[in-house]
Amino acid sequence: MAADSMEIDDALYSRQRYVLGDTAMQKMAQSHVFLSGVGGLGVEIAKNIILAGVKALTVHDTKQCTKWDLGTNFFIHEDDIINQRNRAEATLHHIAELNPYVHVAASTVPLDESTDLSFLKQYQCVILTEVSLSLQKKINGFCHAQQPPIKFISADVYGICSRLFCDFGDEFEVLDTTGEEPKEIFISNITQSNPGIVTCLENHPHRLETGQFLTFREVNGMSCLNGSTHQITVVSPYSFSIGNTSDMEPYLHGGIAVQVKTPKMFYFERLEKQLTNPVCLVADFIKPEAPLQIHVAMLALNHFEENFGRMPNIGCHQDAEEMLKIAISISETLENKPQVNGDIVKWLSRTAQGFLAPLAAAVGGVASQEVLKAVTGKFSPLQQWLYIDMFDIVTPLEKMGSEEFLPRGDRYDALRACIGESLCQKLHDLNVFLVGCGAIGCEMLKNFALLGVGTGQDKGLVTITDPDLIEKSNLNRQFLFRPHHIQKPKSYTAAEATLNINPCLKIDSYINKVCPATENTYSDEFYTRQDVIVTALDNVEARRYIDSRCVANLRPLIDSGTMGTKGHTEVVVPHLTESYNSHRDPPEEEIPFCTLKSFPAAIEHTIQWARDKFESLFSHKPSLFNKFWQTYPSAEEVLQRIKSGESLEGCFHVIKTLSRRPRNWTQCVELARVKFEKYFSHKALQLLHSFPLDTRLKDGSLFWQSPKRPPFPVKFDFNDPLHYDFIVSAAKLFATVYCVPFTEQDLSEETILKITSSVKVPEFRPSNKVVQTDETARKPDHIPVSSEDERNAIFQLEKSILSNEALQNDLEMKPIAFEKDDDSNGHVDFITAASNLRAKMYNIEPADRFKTKRIAGKIIPAIATATAAVSGLVALELIKVVGGYPADAYKNCFLNLAIPIMVFTETAKVRRTEIRNGISFTIWDRWTIYGKEDFTLLDFINAVREKYGIEPTMVVQGVKMLYVPVMPGHIKRLKLTMQKLVKPSADKKYVDLTVSFAPETDGDEDLPGPPVRYYFVQEDN
Repeated sequence: MAADSMEIDDALYSRQRYVLGDTAMQKMAQSHVFLSGVGGLGVEIAKNIILAGVKALTVHDTKQCTKWDLGTNFFIHEDDIINQRNRAEATLHHIAELNPYVHVAASTVPLDESTDLSFLKQYQCVILTEVSLSLQKKINGFCHAQQPPIKFISADVYGICSRLFCDFGDEFEVLDTTGEEPKEIFISNITQSNPGIVTCLENHPHRLETGQFLTFREVNGMSCLNGSTHQITVVSPYSFSIGNTSDMEPYLHGGIAVQVKTPKMFYFERLEKQLTNPVCLVADFIKPEAPLQIHVAMLALNHFEENFGRMPNIGCHQDAEEMLKIAISISETLENKPQVNGDIVKWLSRTAQGFLAPLAAAVGGVASQEVLKAVTGKFSPLQQWLYIDMFDIVTPLEKMGSEEFLPRGDRYDALRACIGESLCQKLHDLNVFLVGCGAIGCEMLKNFALLGVGTGQDKGLVTITDPDLIEKSNLNRQFLFRPHHIQKPKSYTAAEATLNINPCLKIDSYINKVCPATENTYSDEFYTRQDVIVTALDNVEARRYIDSRCVANLRPLIDSGTMGTKGHTEVVVPHLTESYNSHRDPPEEEIPFCTLKSFPAAIEHTIQWARDKFESLFSHKPSLFNKFWQTYPSAEEVLQRIKSGESLEGCFHVIKTLSRRPRNWTQCVELARVKFEKYFSHKALQLLHSFPLDTRLKDGSLFWQSPKRPPFPVKFDFNDPLHYDFIVSAAKLFATVYCVPFTEQDLSEETILKITSSVKVPEFRPSNKVVQTDETARKPDHIPVSSEDERNAIFQLEKSILSNEALQNDLEMKPIAFEKDDDSNGHVDFITAASNLRAKMYNIEPADRFKTKRIAGKIIPAIATATAAVSGLVALELIKVVGGYPADAYKNCFLNLAIPIMVFTETAKVRRTEIRNGISFTIWDRWTIYGKEDFTLLDFINAVREKYGIEPTMVVQGVKMLYVPVMPGHIKRLKLTMQKLVKPSADKKYVDLTVSFAPETDGDEDLPGPPVRYYFVQEDN
């Protein structure tokens, strides 16, 4: 790939660029990578780094395709086995078509102890899978010795255990260890002392760490700090020290401290040394000793293979005992002499020939991210080992006989060796509902296909739904899709691609959104047919809704999500765990209305302002305009009504829009020029009129001090590219909204200059309008209309009618929906220009179009590595759910591949609410009452009292109060039938109600009990 190819096809890499940045993308686009071993783990790594966009990848393998590979490598098919193809050659075409910009080659030359390794000098990174430990050491030694060193990564999955090792040379410099945006801290005070203490604004904790560097700007008083850089020591969440400030002039006000990203050096040891004294990343803090225990177990496995010329036999207790002896011997040779975990050694021995495809997906995601770090120098590399085990999966299988794990000559032999035939069969018979077929959804479907989910002869079905169509930007991480699929439905396309991996899979695909409007399709009966629901969504609201449906129908749910290099998984199991809705993240802080309107302090504020202006000018107002004239179809009728004193909602704003409607291109440009003056000059002049620069607050402090920035009017300059961009983009959008045609000639600089030069710009006239300064105040819903505005509206409408400018065509506009992904529509161009002009007016650092697009479009950064890792972890939890495992077996996970961290935690156990007298309930409990046709509300209340031993005080259906004794008329409802009160829908035999009961202590509020499902007619036994 050429160095500039990222610029050529930005649509493909847009989400990933927000994660890696341009510099890292360019480095990656110049890197050559060598990968040996194209089994289940190797193909995962190859997929991810090709999607990421390395320049070239060589895949090496000497093995032929076998039936075994069908359950581990999603790119190997039956005909590859029949034709006895080499694995690298069989997968080459499929890997290559993932990204047309990556050059992919296959190598089948033997790689062993006698191989001349000089051919590796052409690569920046070497990845080994399925390579003997002795050969790994030799290749690692060669790579480490080169100048500069060739980055070395080795990874393996053996049954229930996996390992990942990285060596990037003696010294490896990283320019950006986290990829996070540099923090900006608004300063409220700096002391004259040694050390000087910097205090940030109240309610704005700095979230810095000791040792970080900050640079200062806009400090008033201690002006010598401006432009200087200081290493800090954290004093409290709201203060930090910066060194000696005692000789500086006194601090007055204002100032911003900006975090400075400083390079960090990482140091690596060779594999040979790390084998005896490993540095491991701890992922599960419940068992911090596990990494070293797995390290010993895997070394024992490698020694067993070298000693006996084979892997331990599947399920063989004798081989497991032999491997345990080796492990105990090895442990004594290691520097820390770690304890040997006999259970891990035995299970590793018994499953080592097997392969958990989801574990490979998880490890492959992490390993791929390390490859990207190796070739770009961005993010903190793994130092130096990562071990992930699935001991939780096999522990409950202890009592199974060895025959459960033995091969049967089908595509599931590798899986069977790990989890046994019975659990394999449960996966085959599984009914699973996957919501979302995007990045995580595609990865999940691949995992389902390899696990054989929904492939049972008589049972089992995978149901998927996604309302979206495939876009070009999806291809960078949604690996089931190809360029010829663009604009096709994701769900149908994903289903077809999944069947290509496993033709036996039964899959039912929909294009519906899962929401209250589609409950006829995704009814309670639909949910009860599902064994598990898996979400692959990108928004919290949809997750919360589906979680509520799962709780209502007692269905397990596995949720996951990613944002850049971060990811999470969460398991929800009926009666065992809390649900997704049991906890709520703190809501995102909204930008105060007064900040957006008058007092922006950061570029995010100006971008949001510009986005709001876009919505108002080109979407909201045109929509209201059309709605008004659909209600009142003629201007003459409206004029007659308002003259007679009738109040027509919104008419004055609509008439104002009609009277100022541009009718040709020249008027569109003129309107854009007038808006420029209003937004970027008059607004500043008005604020400075209301609050002159020397304005002081009641306490004597200056009004205009941090974070408030005084605005300064921007004088229009046609030759300023930013000014020009605003005029052109705004004019084009006005022309679109008002249905005004324009040509290429209209867009020429000569034409624009001619029009703008002759525009009569209104002079600024200060007003006495009150400027809102209260940060808690919200945007008013309605702006009052004065009597003068009313008279003016009548005059303007009469004028429009008389001049024939209120005809039917004039009463229509074309609202524009903001679309961030079409660069030709000018939407992002307008927001970028408007935002940066406002930033210039307030002396705020501007943002480029790329950053503006991300913030204005609320784009979630995404990369295939995190997606693959998260989906693999979900599929591993799915196996546990299907197996009906106990609560302590399930693990939630949070990961950040940039740092890197991977933290497994136990699921939160469901909380039980005590009522009284031994009566209690959880979110998973349901009370049930069966009625009759003549059942009254009183009958229902009596039935609850008799069956559950509580005294009902209130009955509610959703938000509808059915029975509240203190409310007028509600006592009379006791005689009404339930059929009349709740009005059941035709397709439902029941309704869910909430019954509250009196607390034990007088004066306390009534407490809601668990949902009560009331059946209108007794069900047949």
